[in-house]
Formats: sequence, C-alpha cells, structure tokens
Amino acid sequence: MSETATHHHHHQEEHFEQTETVRDIVIGMADGLTVPFALAAGLSSAVSSNAIIITAGFAEIVAGSIAMGLGGYLAGKTEIEHYDSELAREYREIKTHYETERREVKEIFANYGLSPESQETIMNEMEKDPDKWVEFMMKFELGLEKPDIRRARQSARNIGLAYIVGGIVPLSAYFFTDTPHSGLLISAIITVVCLMFFGYFKSKATGQQPLKGALRTTMIGLLAAAAAYFFAKLLS
Repeated sequence: MSETATHHHHHQEEHFEQTETVRDIVIGMADGLTVPFALAAGLSSAVSSNAIIITAGFAEIVAGSIAMGLGGYLAGKTEIEHYDSELAREYREIKTHYETERREVKEIFANYGLSPESQETIMNEMEKDPDKWVEFMMKFELGLEKPDIRRARQSARNIGLAYIVGGIVPLSAYFFTDTPHSGLLISAIITVVCLMFFGYFKSKATGQQPLKGALRTTMIGLLAAAAAYFFAKLLS
C-alpha cells in the first residue's frame, strides 16, 4: 500500500513538472517567434541592409530573453512568497482563531458528505499535528500547493532559452539572402510554418483544439508583423 502511494505521488509530481515546463516553453517560444519576426518585418520596409536587421534582431533577442526569463523568475518567486505568507497566517490562525479554524475544516468534510460524528473524530485526530492541520487548510481551504523552491530558476531558464530559439527562426532567413525584402519573404514562410507547427502542438499539449490553436497562433504572429511592417513603411 505504501509503495503504491509513493509511486502514485511520484507520478503526479512528474506530471506537474512536465506541465510547468511545457507552459514555460509555450510562453518563451510564442513571444520568441512573434516579436523578432515583427521587428525584422518592420525594419525590412525601412532599411536596405540585412546586416542592420540581423544586428537589431540579435539585440532584441538578447534583451527579450533576459526580460522574459526575469519575468518568469519573478513570477516563480512571487508564488513562493505568497505561499509562505499564507502558511504563516494559517499557523497564527489555528492559535488565535482556534474554533473558527476547526469549524472550517468540518465544513470541508461536510461538503464531502461526512457525518458530524466523523467530522469531529477526524478533526480531533488532525489537530494533534499542527503541521498536518495547516497543510490540510492550505490545500483544501486555499487551494495552494507547496511550490518547488527551484521552480523560479527553472522557469527563467526555460522561458529565456525558448525565446532565443524562437527568435533565431525568423532572423535566420536574413543570413542567406541579399536584400531585406527577399529576407522578409523567406522569413515569413519559415515563421508561418513554425507558428502553425508550434501552435498545433501547443494546443494539443494543453488540451485545446490543435487546428484552431495553430491558426490562432499564426494569425497573431502575422498581424504583429504586418502592423510593424506598414508602420515602419509609413514612417520611412
């Protein structure tokens, strides 16, 4: 029984980590494909040198990956700080609002159909271990799972690297072409294919309709690029 429970817990944790990693890659890759592509498209209508587009593109990728990675790190740290704050509050409240906290636990059990006698019995056992009592309240009253303290760093790394990979895709076309306009044409083809491919598997991984997700992701990228292109052309 113990081995089964341990195996089940390990499986859940592994699934959770994979979900978080997929989310990070989705965030980084989506912006990595879209923003540098839009920048390159805008510059293609305003400058006559591929070198300028490549330089500006790499500068944006470096700045964007750092900003996105830092955003992921801060989000992870905020989650940890929020959990720790709520944890400290629950420890205080089982002392300062003892009867109220007992009643809240019983209400949770009542929602699961347990009789008042069963609620009282379980509550009496649970309060013998304040740590387990607080853990129960964190999970079932507040809906908070203990975050992994390594999560913030992992999130920053995953998002930053995914952004770099995504950003290099639309920029790569300008290495093999002579003019910004021909570079933009090849870049658009490559990026559209990647956006559709990425959107399809992103939606499939997150339980959404794959084709709808592929079209939505591609349209967002193309709209951003078109807006940048025509705005730069208007200014130039």
